[in-house]
Amino acid sequence: MAPKYKFTYFNMRARGEPTRLIFTAAGVEFEDVRIDFEKWKDLKESAPMGQLPMLEVDGVKICQSMSIARFVAKETGLAGKTNLEQAQADMFVDEISELLPKAAGVHFASDEAVKAERAKEFDKVLEETLGKLEKLSGSNGHLVGDSLLWCDLVLFNIGFNIDNYKPGTLKNYPKLNKVVDTVKANKRVAAWIAKRPDTKF
Repeated sequence: MAPKYKFTYFNMRARGEPTRLIFTAAGVEFEDVRIDFEKWKDLKESAPMGQLPMLEVDGVKICQSMSIARFVAKETGLAGKTNLEQAQADMFVDEISELLPKAAGVHFASDEAVKAERAKEFDKVLEETLGKLEKLSGSNGHLVGDSLLWCDLVLFNIGFNIDNYKPGTLKNYPKLNKVVDTVKANKRVAAWIAKRPDTKF
């Protein structure tokens, strides 16, 4: 019998969307539980590490966003065909994931002076990171190998934030842009994007 997956996170993309995208792209059914911050106060004690996202697999609870996403990628066959591909995919994910907190720092800053300072720092980090990723990326529409892997989905997800921040940025990085286009063309992913709640971050 196939495992039952219950994924709990806030009604936003942020640290939860990579896992949702992996399940979706693999065609694996999961329960997508979205809660508001008020309800989180009541659920916090039941989370092993007192944080979200949280994945329950047949009743066993797992925390930490990238640990969850990596586990789901392995469960669904999107981690990489070989140990080497898995290591390469992990490398891309670790590098891409460092962009999220910096993007969040700009997005959620309420003070304009603070936002401007954070944006200046983020611009520098973004250019450096995308430059490194572009050099390392495959040229066939995938970061690693010749088929869709979870690292492609993680890039696709952060691509939304980058495009909201500075539209057209990824067009300056042809190989990365091709990866995003490849994911966007995936029928399962396209259907998910069309039906998921529209959130800014």
